Parts: sequence; structure tokens; C-alpha cells
Amino acid sequence: MTMNIKAQIIISIIIIWGIVYIINMVRKKALELRYSLTWLGVGICILILTLFPQIMNKISAIMGIASPMNMLFFLGFCFSLTIIFSLTISASKMSIQIKDLTQEIALYKKEQNEKVDEIEKK
Repeated sequence: MTMNIKAQIIISIIIIWGIVYIINMVRKKALELRYSLTWLGVGICILILTLFPQIMNKISAIMGIASPMNMLFFLGFCFSLTIIFSLTISASKMSIQIKDLTQEIALYKKEQNEKVDEIEKK
């Protein structure tokens, strides 16, 4: 199963545009570098697989997957799980940070209220 050259060109242009867009977002500080690296890596991998479709054929044959399209869906599924897991870790860390900051602010406010009460008593 080979890919049409027109499809290769269209997909390549879209992937290159996506990579440039991600780099531009990192440059403008709209996206953190650590989150963009995964997307850039995937974009480059898809670009390579688009330009050299025989690689996907060989990988699917080695893994015993009947069709390169099935291999592509499998890789997409694995990528999705990786992204979901990394975002879950980030959300968990942020939740802990928010809780810690909330507690710190509460202690700070309590300390400030105690100082105000002391000043008012004098």
C-alpha cells in the first residue's frame, strides 16, 4: 500500500505548518517548551513516515500487524495515552501547588490579622 504523491505533499505541508506554528507559540511564550517537545517530536515522526511510507510498512511487518494503517492507528492510540498521562501528571502537580499556595496565603492572612489586632489593642 503506497501513498499518493499528492497526499504526501499535502500532509507534509500541513505538518510543516504545524511545526512552525508550535515553534512560534513557544517563541511567543504562549506554550511551554516542555509541552511542545512532545508535539514537535510527533510532528517530525509523522513527517518522516509521510515522506518515507516504506518505513511504516517495515515497522508493521516487524511487529506482525497486518496493515500499515492499523499500525498508524496503534501509534496514534499510544501517543494519545502518553499525552493524557503527561497532562494528568501536570494537572496533579498544579493541584498540589494550588493547595500549598492557598494554605500559605491563609497563614499569611492569619499572621497579618494578628498583627492588626495587636496594633488595635495598643
